[in-house]
Amino acid sequence: QVQLVESGGGLVQAGGSLRLSCAASGRIFTLYAVGWFRQAPGKEREFVGHITWNGGFPDYAPSVKGRCTISRDIAKNTAYLQMNSLKPEDTAVYYCAAHMGSDYAYWGQGTQVTVSS
Repeated sequence: QVQLVESGGGLVQAGGSLRLSCAASGRIFTLYAVGWFRQAPGKEREFVGHITWNGGFPDYAPSVKGRCTISRDIAKNTAYLQMNSLKPEDTAVYYCAAHMGSDYAYWGQGTQVTVSS
């Protein structure tokens, strides 16, 4: 199993920045990628992006590309989601998830991001 804990959420004004962290523990050596998702009230969960754990290759959803950067620090077993130029529509609970090669099998508890206009 892999355990994930997100942190770094909060309230920020439009145009501001936040960096979310996702600390992983457990069977890290079996981890293929860490993904970031978000879910706004009344909306379905949305893919934000992911990064492969060993190669460090990121990929982003079109809605955040150019405003977000995903990285990981293998020594700290932590993945990051840097979000810039935040908009009110970025308000959501943000989750990280562990991709074990076939699907996202483990999820964190989520962290709230609120962007005020």
